[in-house]
Amino acid sequence: MSGHSKWATTKHKKAKVDSQRAVVFQKFSREIIVASRLGGGDLKANFRLRTAVEKAKAAGLPNDNIKRAIDKGTGAGSSESYEELTYEGYGAGGVAIVVEAMTDNRNRTAGDIRSYFTKFNGNLGETGCVGWMFKQYGMITFSKDVDYDKLVEEAINLGAEDFLDDDEDEYKILTAVSDLQTISEGLEQAGFEHITAEFTRIPENTIEVTDEKTATSLMRLIDKLEEHDDVQNVYSNADIPDEVMEKIEGTY
Repeated sequence: MSGHSKWATTKHKKAKVDSQRAVVFQKFSREIIVASRLGGGDLKANFRLRTAVEKAKAAGLPNDNIKRAIDKGTGAGSSESYEELTYEGYGAGGVAIVVEAMTDNRNRTAGDIRSYFTKFNGNLGETGCVGWMFKQYGMITFSKDVDYDKLVEEAINLGAEDFLDDDEDEYKILTAVSDLQTISEGLEQAGFEHITAEFTRIPENTIEVTDEKTATSLMRLIDKLEEHDDVQNVYSNADIPDEVMEKIEGTY
């Protein structure tokens, strides 16, 4: 199992300022609504809901908001209905981008996303145009307070596919999509309490972006997509060197 991987640099993460907290909380609430609508409101019986709640709590979503979202999902006085959609396209420099969204109006969402790609020198493509460049995994994150060697040993025994140590605060276990629940629960039974357990997409190959203008356009597009109410996740196969990111910081 590898100890380091550059894939973590390909999914842009940026701390949200207070003015954006409402948007961030809405994204988590939508995932909880959909998860509870599909599998019921019992966290023990609904793995997707349980992982959605864990992720929301880790991000600071209040318990009252979580309860309201579960109630809405299970039909307690709400007619909200969301569908899950995936959009694919190319950003500046030919970088592949996959966008996962939850929306109650697919025409509105598609129009917004298409306009973002166009505005920032990209091109929204047809379904499947870049999705094949990414492999889907289950990903389980743990605090670095856990015993590294024991975690790796237990994860291997349970059938995990990879182990990443490229984050200052977390260890990451990668699993096959079908094994996420089994391995997550197995590690929990072995005494390893995870922070989050979710599905992710990792590019098979990356594109190095060294041109500052290209990197700026790309990061502006990714930021704009992530800020959209309906967008849950954005993945790309860009590999922007740290020195380039430092130079363009504050320009997007």
